[in-house]
Amino acid sequence: MDINRGDKFEYMVAMNSASLGLQQYRKDHLKPDDPRQKEVYKTGDYSTNPIKTNKGRTILVQHNVSSPRPYDRINLIQGTKGIFRDYPSRVFIDGQEGGHKWQDTTAFKDKFEHDLWRKEGEAARKLGGHGGMDYIMCYRLAECMTKGIALTSTYDAAAWSAPGPLSEISNAKGSMPIKFPDFTRGQWQKNRLSIP
Repeated sequence: MDINRGDKFEYMVAMNSASLGLQQYRKDHLKPDDPRQKEVYKTGDYSTNPIKTNKGRTILVQHNVSSPRPYDRINLIQGTKGIFRDYPSRVFIDGQEGGHKWQDTTAFKDKFEHDLWRKEGEAARKLGGHGGMDYIMCYRLAECMTKGIALTSTYDAAAWSAPGPLSEISNAKGSMPIKFPDFTRGQWQKNRLSIP
């Protein structure tokens, strides 16, 4: 998305549902004299947080750790000519053969799979959790530490960490839009190279 490299987060809105799930779980599973019966849950069961970028792109961050449901990562990237959705991995490209049907992503891997996955993917899937993601993240951290390079820039870390506290502010203000600070002081407009 070129965040901090030609685009930046502009503002976000946070909206939480009511906090009901943990209270219901407590009622159904804990004894009346359990000390946790006195806990007050302030967070909503489901948090929806759209983010708007300077170029008019949107990111939808949703967070839910207390509602019962099957495992789903809900990863989705929508563009003007297609869509990618994960778990299970599938893609749709506008104008593709077969009409409006999902395609398996296997055919796209030769052209688009990241070099790190090509190099370490087999070991990652065998040894790492979450389909190999945990392995790749640990591998990348160890690689950066060994080579003495930063895993991510300070500006990227600040920008991608900001939605947490900004969502709290938005919720406290009745889901009002909250602007992102420009951590780069205008340097986001330069298309800087990413760290390898």
